[in-house]
Amino acid sequence: MIEPLRVLKPAWVPAGILLATALLVWLGRPLPASLAGLRTAGPWALLACAAGLAWWFNRGRALVVGASILFGFTVFLNYSPKAVYTAIAVLVPLNALAAMLRPEQGARHGAALPWLVLLAAEAGFLWFILKNPQLHSVVDHWLLRSPPLPLAGRLVFAAAFAAAVWRAWPEFPPAQVANAGALAAFYVAMEWGAAPGAHAAFIAAAGVILLAGVLHESHRLAFRDQLTGLPGRRALEERLRSLGSSYVIAMADVDHFKSFNDTHGHDIGDQVLRLVAGRLAEVGGGGTAYRYGGEEFSVIFAGMTAEQAKPHLEAVRRAIEDYRMAVRGEDRPKQSKEGEKRRGEAAAAKALSVTVSIGYAAPSAGGEPPAQVLKAADQALYRAKQGGRNRVSA
Repeated sequence: MIEPLRVLKPAWVPAGILLATALLVWLGRPLPASLAGLRTAGPWALLACAAGLAWWFNRGRALVVGASILFGFTVFLNYSPKAVYTAIAVLVPLNALAAMLRPEQGARHGAALPWLVLLAAEAGFLWFILKNPQLHSVVDHWLLRSPPLPLAGRLVFAAAFAAAVWRAWPEFPPAQVANAGALAAFYVAMEWGAAPGAHAAFIAAAGVILLAGVLHESHRLAFRDQLTGLPGRRALEERLRSLGSSYVIAMADVDHFKSFNDTHGHDIGDQVLRLVAGRLAEVGGGGTAYRYGGEEFSVIFAGMTAEQAKPHLEAVRRAIEDYRMAVRGEDRPKQSKEGEKRRGEAAAAKALSVTVSIGYAAPSAGGEPPAQVLKAADQALYRAKQGGRNRVSA
């Protein structure tokens, strides 16, 4: 139960924003007269900021979703024919669906230009509808209108939302989760198209969700190591600044990693780093693992003594030593039966093991700064290497 909750953690923010918006709409408290302009300016500003940040941080899909909702909201505010509402309800999720089906190409260096051309073409299409009232009934009929949201809009939205969830699976990156959340907010907003306050509230929620997702994603990329999924060096430095007076810092290094890398190749070396990172991430005692750089990792135990931390370090060292890693070669067969046969024949040859050396240190009564304790842990790691590797040393 804990693992699904951890994996779905990025979805908590969009879900919370949607629930808070629904609560505000249910309470139904109108804005003061002096703030009435926020009903239109607020959602517009939030979506514009979300689209701008998506462009700045090179998140192509978030830019398409934000710009499309902003486009639809702007048109809906200024033009009242039902055919315009119907067209927006279909075009916005259709744009999102197209973005989800295409590979992520970013937003900068000209990648956003085709989408801007598409929005301009859709604006021309809506202008054509507005200038030809006789087309309104045709649009409503052709798009299978079923108030308040056209059936075609519901179908396209369902496809776009499913594609957004598919793109988020299985790692659920915050920006991609935000795309799905923003689409959900847009859907509710269009269902409440006849209620200006509720419509504006959920459009604003879409902007907030996109903003939070893009910012969260940017923070994740800056502070988390891409290869191993562990917090990176920058996150470690931030953590060191916030440590109290009682803590333990450990440094771990993969034994003989260079020769291992040279023998088996960099792809297998990356598998080894992910294996070690996965075991270190499960260290007991409330320890937090970080990738320090290369084949080195750090573990911090806050509020612990060296004696308390050592058993947990020994346990994780043994877990890494006892694990047998199955190497998947480039000639791996596509047929499962053939693969099982080969694995049975070459299991011993293809199973590799790896060990780590660990050094740890804690501040003395003098209260050295964390940087000095980290250096002491690195020296302890050197002693573990000198002592024969595959051991824990203080």
